[in-house]
Amino acid sequence: MPVRPVLAALSAAAAAALLLTAAPAAGAASAAPGESVTVDPTGRIAADGTITLSGTYRCTGGTGPVFVSSSVEQGSSGTRYSVGGTRAVCDGVERRWVNSGRVSSASMTPGTARVQATVTELRSFGILPLPVFHAVHGQDITLVADTATATA
Repeated sequence: MPVRPVLAALSAAAAAALLLTAAPAAGAASAAPGESVTVDPTGRIAADGTITLSGTYRCTGGTGPVFVSSSVEQGSSGTRYSVGGTRAVCDGVERRWVNSGRVSSASMTPGTARVQATVTELRSFGILPLPVFHAVHGQDITLVADTATATA
């Protein structure tokens, strides 16, 4: 068997194993020592379905691009909607993040919702950029109607 296909197969298997072991479990709250991400207890939802979420993060040792991503779900459907992403600075200082994104206005309404925020770095392993999770946090929040956006 030629060497290149063997190396490609080994690289793919190693990447898959790394992704499976690095990915946070659903609903898990975790962080590396000295790193964290929080979610503010209240988010905003505009009449057009734009959701704004916020919180804080702290990370260190980022060598590749790092982002704070967030997602929201409501009710028992299990459907999670991505709500933007913010570029993060991993210098050990606690910083604010704010993400906004539009979902179908029929999908989300004011009330209780579940948010997950994740600080993820895209780090190069050979030729592949793979995710490295710095911090993950999920919690219930209250979505309130954003009247400033709705009347603008």
